[in-house]
Amino acid sequence: MQTKAEQLSNLMKAGDWDKALAMAARFPRLGKHKGAIVGGHEANHHASFYKQLGKNPEAMRQAGIDALKDKYANLI
Repeated sequence: MQTKAEQLSNLMKAGDWDKALAMAARFPRLGKHKGAIVGGHEANHHASFYKQLGKNPEAMRQAGIDALKDKYANLI
């Protein structure tokens, strides 16, 4: 059985950023990266809503990916 860290590591190494964002968005301790990671995940699932708010969902997704890379650099 894999730990969540191992599962996240495998998703990140495989380049499956959407699933990695979805998984990490549920983690309780994301620190300063929480907003970007959760926002990136939300932008994936509710892109039209964020467009209506005048936000760029792809930029939010990329910010979430960058936050994942920064927070979990040791897993990649």
